[in-house]
Amino acid sequence: MSYIHEVQLPAGKLKVYMNEEMFNTLDYKVLEMANNNLQIPNIQHMSYTPDVHVGVGTCIGTTAAWSMDNGVVSPSIVGSDIGCGMRVHLTNLHKEDVQDIRLRRKLVRRIEQFLPMEAHQRGHFSDIRLEHIVKKGLHGLPSKYVPDGYTPKKATSLSHVESSKYAFDEDVLGDIEDMTWHRAHRQLGTLGGGNHFAEIQAIEIAPEQREIAEKWGLFDGQVVVMIHSGSRAWGGYVSQVGLTQVQKAMQRLGLGTSDPRLVFAPMEEPEAQKYVNQMYSALNYAIVNRHLIAYAIREAFLDIFGPKTKFATLYDLMHNYALEEHHEQYGEVFVHRKGATRALPAGHEGNPKPYVGTGHPALIPGSMGTASYIMVGQPSGVDNYYSICHGAGRVRSRSATKRLVTVDEFASALRVGQEDEIVVNQNSLESILDESPQAYKNVDDIINSVTGASLASVVAKCSPLAAIKGAK
Repeated sequence: MSYIHEVQLPAGKLKVYMNEEMFNTLDYKVLEMANNNLQIPNIQHMSYTPDVHVGVGTCIGTTAAWSMDNGVVSPSIVGSDIGCGMRVHLTNLHKEDVQDIRLRRKLVRRIEQFLPMEAHQRGHFSDIRLEHIVKKGLHGLPSKYVPDGYTPKKATSLSHVESSKYAFDEDVLGDIEDMTWHRAHRQLGTLGGGNHFAEIQAIEIAPEQREIAEKWGLFDGQVVVMIHSGSRAWGGYVSQVGLTQVQKAMQRLGLGTSDPRLVFAPMEEPEAQKYVNQMYSALNYAIVNRHLIAYAIREAFLDIFGPKTKFATLYDLMHNYALEEHHEQYGEVFVHRKGATRALPAGHEGNPKPYVGTGHPALIPGSMGTASYIMVGQPSGVDNYYSICHGAGRVRSRSATKRLVTVDEFASALRVGQEDEIVVNQNSLESILDESPQAYKNVDDIINSVTGASLASVVAKCSPLAAIKGAK
């Protein structure tokens, strides 16, 4: 079976990483959108991961790269939720410790007490200065929010992340409107709605990767916490303003493609430079946001299970961003990932220090009711600039899901009423029906495509025990 497909489109070549069955049912709209993207000048590489689905301007599941010598930046290929990504924390608990459904419900309620879904009340996190966060990332937090910082040998908060700080020209912060500063501060450490979540899971290690799993601190049956969130109001503002400003540059330069919603500009243009710098500030916000979500969940775990409960960071990474990267095969490149996850192999210089010897964990969520995966990149992933999928990928829109899926079908997928029920924090499943498993592709097909293409391999499978979702 073939897992790598080269599609020659009128505007250029597209690589598609998916098994033949998925490839044969590929929506023509994603190919049409790829052709529009390939019309951007000087594009060096474009590909789709198996979770690809239609977005605005660019599909979710896209990797696109330009040489830094003639670089282009596209807010459309970064996405609206800049810095959106994944985080996993390891506990010292076994799934048997949370087998009692009443305990899982109690834990979910306690997490809700510590973790607001949408916005904090006025005065919360008053000791955190937002300007420090967006400038310094995790290093802008007061020490009390980085509790493992007191024991450097055990600290994982600052080291086990894709990056703890993104540097940029801080002068661009002066253009951020006051209302955004206010809203973004109130939203620090909150999940938000849509497909964002926090999930309590139990892992099963892949036998062939047991050595790596043990080096990472994983064991069979281990309870872990997976978090998915982004840059909230801060990233939303940067994206909205960036699209408008970069579009003005396009008009001035006479640039465009067949899709007027596809926005891009050469890197040297002032509007492009401003967007890139503000984008990096949003990446700093996003990493801190997920860190503070984890901080709140840690407090709930300690409250339920006691002070000996461990909550180490396995990894934090993003799947909506653009970065300058060095690849031996391609040189200095500006890589865009929209709904795509970086998965570096062992020995790659881009790995954080703790993961140079193994490659870093690549965190791939499934859907509510299905498994998620922890993977590691393979050397042959260089052909796709070390990019893999970012999740299961939607198979139908939110409106179509509400129209076609019943609450009973959703409840059945969550095994409601059974001892192994996946506990959800919502009183009514109807409020999150558009996030039911039926809205997504089969995550096992996605993972099969990634492993079949030799982009990455599975280290552990994560089965859901409980899920925390925002109400909106």
